[in-house]
Amino acid sequence: MTQEVLEPKGVKHIERTAPERQSQAPKKHRGYLLITVVAIVLAVAVIVGVLSRISDSHALAKETETLAVQSFSVIKPKAEPPQQELVLPSTLQAYTESPIYARTNGYLAKWYKDIGSRVTKGELLAEIETPEIDQELAQSRAAQEQANAQLALAKTSAQRWANLQKMDAVAQQETDERTSSYTQGQAALAAATANVRRLEQLESFKRVYAPFSGVITKRNIDIGALINAGNGGTNQELFDMARIDPIRVYVDVPENYTPSIHSGVHAKIELAALVGKQFTGNVVRTSDSIDPATRTLRTEIDVPNPKGELLPGSYAQVHFALNVQTPGLSVPVNALLFRAEGPRAAVVDSQGKVHLKPVVIGRDYGTAVQILGGLSPNDSIILNPSDSLEEGQQIQVSKESGNS
Repeated sequence: MTQEVLEPKGVKHIERTAPERQSQAPKKHRGYLLITVVAIVLAVAVIVGVLSRISDSHALAKETETLAVQSFSVIKPKAEPPQQELVLPSTLQAYTESPIYARTNGYLAKWYKDIGSRVTKGELLAEIETPEIDQELAQSRAAQEQANAQLALAKTSAQRWANLQKMDAVAQQETDERTSSYTQGQAALAAATANVRRLEQLESFKRVYAPFSGVITKRNIDIGALINAGNGGTNQELFDMARIDPIRVYVDVPENYTPSIHSGVHAKIELAALVGKQFTGNVVRTSDSIDPATRTLRTEIDVPNPKGELLPGSYAQVHFALNVQTPGLSVPVNALLFRAEGPRAAVVDSQGKVHLKPVVIGRDYGTAVQILGGLSPNDSIILNPSDSLEEGQQIQVSKESGNS
């Protein structure tokens, strides 16, 4: 039963009975439990939040570390086939080429062949007027006749005095003098005859003949021009002749291909001016020595040219199909580093570390280059390496593919 107790100033104080106090105890316990649960939840939330922030921090640190390592694509070197087509530039040259000079002095009377004329050996090219030689020849022939007449007189005198000496009609001294005069006459006649022959040969040079079959490539004289014998002075070269069938092709073969170049090797010749046409020839000789300046072997190829389609001085490309004894590798140009110490390839090992290997470059294919030494087919080479790459640097491989 509830008793009301009057408090000061009219405030009522309700005093609970024992059964009521017992009914309120579980409610108080539930409140404490609720508070505990809330506290635990809050604590768990705080712990989860802290752990999440720690995890995010670790992930950020790992991502930062990952981003700090450069990422590159790598490729494998491409092995070149054992048989390769070697294409080299060349210049065509005449098989035989010679300037034609006069052998006598005079004036050009007439020329018969101009540039582009095809001539055969011994064909007349020009005639020279030689009035001085003609006069000297006439004089020498007269001197020869005089010497011949004197010889005949000396011979008669020597025979007569020899007969008189047998009869002791003349002295031996006089006979010897007549015999000596006869001998001197023989020598004088021989000298006069030799001079006539010399002048006849000089006069024969007034006609200029082709020394071999070929084509006239230059004519440097005209009618009335003063001609001097030999190749001295100015404007002394009469003609230029060239033999263009066959035609010579000279190429400089790189040193690493020289073991495959020898006499008889087949070659094809192409000219930009004759699109779609190919000419064939064979190697006839090499210089048998490597040029130390260019590291090449001078090689000569003879190409038949019966129609004269190949002209001396033309630019051509020579194609060889060669069996390479030591095939090389090829890589793209953008897979190399060109530094002061020489070309380098950035190779990545299995741990992702960079190794800068020196390489020996062979032929340049434009977008790719031939590697003669320094790499193996299993090397992983960085594509588009940065200039800041250093030996032993750690990198990340983003993509690996073969060299196409």
